Amino acid sequence: MKYLIYIILAGAILITTVSCKKFLKEKPEGFIRTDEFYNTESDALNALSATYYLLNAGGNTVQTPYNTLFNTGLNFMCDDEFPGPGATNPDVRSMAVLLHNSTNLRVYELWQQHYAAVRKANLVLEKVPSIAMNVDLKNRILAEAKFLRALYYFNLVRLFGDIPLVLEPQYGISSTDYVVDETPSVKVYEQIERDLREASRVLPVTYASPNVGRATKGAALALLSKVYLTKASHPLNLTSFYQDAVATADSIILNIGKYGYDLQPNYANVFLPQFKNNSEHIFSAQFKSATGTTYQTQGNFQNSRSIKTSVPGISGLYADQVWFYNQADPSKPDGVDHFFSVFKLYKPIDKRRDVTFVTGYLAANPNTGKKQIYGALNNPQIKGSNLDSVPYFNKTWDPSSTAITSESAANVAIIRYAELLLIQAEAENELNGPSAKAYNSLNKVRGRAGLPDLGQGLSQSQFRDSLYLDRRLELVFEYHRWFDLVRQKDASGANIFVKTLQAVGKINAQEIHRLHPIPQNEIQLNPKLTQNPGY
Repeated sequence: MKYLIYIILAGAILITTVSCKKFLKEKPEGFIRTDEFYNTESDALNALSATYYLLNAGGNTVQTPYNTLFNTGLNFMCDDEFPGPGATNPDVRSMAVLLHNSTNLRVYELWQQHYAAVRKANLVLEKVPSIAMNVDLKNRILAEAKFLRALYYFNLVRLFGDIPLVLEPQYGISSTDYVVDETPSVKVYEQIERDLREASRVLPVTYASPNVGRATKGAALALLSKVYLTKASHPLNLTSFYQDAVATADSIILNIGKYGYDLQPNYANVFLPQFKNNSEHIFSAQFKSATGTTYQTQGNFQNSRSIKTSVPGISGLYADQVWFYNQADPSKPDGVDHFFSVFKLYKPIDKRRDVTFVTGYLAANPNTGKKQIYGALNNPQIKGSNLDSVPYFNKTWDPSSTAITSESAANVAIIRYAELLLIQAEAENELNGPSAKAYNSLNKVRGRAGLPDLGQGLSQSQFRDSLYLDRRLELVFEYHRWFDLVRQKDASGANIFVKTLQAVGKINAQEIHRLHPIPQNEIQLNPKLTQNPGY
């Protein structure tokens, strides 16, 4: 069992938390008219930066998709997580037990944040072409905007289904100017694919500093491969796209010398800020942390949410808690482990477990000055071995910033090379069964985790189940689990969403929950929107 050891620095600690109640309200844009702003190369770059900004903006009043919003609006609904004591917002807690409705604040924020980002991408794509500037840079900026628009729409269509597909900026001042027809999800996917293909033909393979972290050719192709896999899966079940998913993933994996991607030998290095943008990060939301006692707005605010409260010298909110559920266990007195969690799915030799989680914090007792473990080890309410301690999520921890743990510089990997290998292996298995190619890619991910190769001779269904498990363990706390539950299937081909969630005690789960409700206030503003079934 591993404990996370912190060096606690003397001095005042800035304690800040991310509000769960307020929503980003943009400052009026009327101070500078759009036709006056988009005139220079600098304007073009700033407009593009604004499109990236909604990946990771943060602060006391803001949650953006990859800076806590996907956790409160998605992860908590799954079988790995639940709101901890620090997550008191009633909208968040109702989503976690799947009792949310169309007036839920987090549902509204997911919709609004993504469409705000789409609008920024559309402004770039409309205004930048007329700017007199370096042509190569202009084309790159447009390609980056297409990549980002595709990413935002990919999230929207998976969250809400049929949605308005807006491809031009809207300038109207009347609510009727924003009445837009819904577009069938299949058509939305076609636009996503078009944007990614066009972006991939222009984007560079790599960047030099200070542009590292921008969308690349490999990022566009890797995301396109994931889009194809998603289309081939539930609910669309357009299985011909498994071939496209394999071919697109192969275009990177079989040309790895060109792209430079690879698994990090040490799993911990994938997440530690000192190794950010390493060979495994295909595309990530970029974060920087506070320095000294200065509070930033571009730090990863998920950090404090994962940390236990009441640890001396460490700011911990403990809003993110593992989800405990019942699991049959003959070794228990009543034959049931009442405190099972994703933590126990890892084999003891799996190197990913003690990077993904910690079970205690070493800090100096303020009364005695002696260091001790602060955690929930040997909880008297949990009978069993030391595996029954409470694990805390650890992927956002920044060991270089122990004085201010309210935020960190840990990037959020939106797609990384390990996932691309798993995408290829899954699509290959669905297309051709567990081929040598599928085994090779999955075993690379397992090998890095310290696990033995998956044995040959598995059926297609057995290989699928093994891959699903490794995908879950590899990507815990990275905002993928909800989308995976929505699209994955069992041996009969039926979707696993409802039975998986109900089996772990989330008894309110129904088929309707595979889509979020359309926010009610959006329906009131746009009568052409129709509510998703069941809400």
